Amino acid sequence: MFRRFSLIVLAFLFVFIILIVGDKMNIELGKINNELEDDLVKRAEHRYDNVGIIIYINEKLLYVIDLDSNKLIKKYVVATGKAKTPSPIGSFRIIEKARWGGGFGSRWMGLNVPWGKYGIHGTNKPYSIGSNASHGCIRMRNKDVEELYDIVKHNTPVSLVRGHFGPFGNGFRTLRPGARGSDVSEVQKRLKMRGYYYGGIDGIYGDGMKRALVKFLKDNNMPITDKIGYSIYKKLDIILMD
Repeated sequence: MFRRFSLIVLAFLFVFIILIVGDKMNIELGKINNELEDDLVKRAEHRYDNVGIIIYINEKLLYVIDLDSNKLIKKYVVATGKAKTPSPIGSFRIIEKARWGGGFGSRWMGLNVPWGKYGIHGTNKPYSIGSNASHGCIRMRNKDVEELYDIVKHNTPVSLVRGHFGPFGNGFRTLRPGARGSDVSEVQKRLKMRGYYYGGIDGIYGDGMKRALVKFLKDNNMPITDKIGYSIYKKLDIILMD
């Protein structure tokens, strides 16, 4: 009799323990499911079919726009190029996505800038965000660049804008053969408009651009030089005015 009673008690305790453990497991599984659902919701919010990026270099701001509705999706503070290594100006596309590390932070999105390797990436120097700090790339906080990385796709359009003076936002620099940048690209456009330059607008001061410049100078009775300074900018109608 006592043995039977003991077995009943043990069975009761066993069932009780199973109920308690099962209840705790259900609670934990519920938490996990909720977290997974929240994560899926967040990821769903990042699914946009047609987005574009606008980067205002002077303001150090990057905007993500839904091109179908023209509505702002995200806004981030960024770091841009130093005066001697400015960020490129113009319209480009994302042609590369990678999970890099080190000084490039946790993500990299490369742009099809013809005169160099530029991109949007994270950083191991978050204190630089909001300043002119890079060699021309656009830096973001790692948590921000990871979010952006999930939003954009290959071929996402990216426009980089700098104030009223565009590629000359930092003033005129003297261009010599081998120079690269948005200002070189602008001079190429002006020489092409006047029928002197026949090469691609690639922002690289090469031999073709040099030949075009020399012919332009000869036709305008200007001293022959391969250096492009203020007088040549002016002759090409590139003038900075407040």
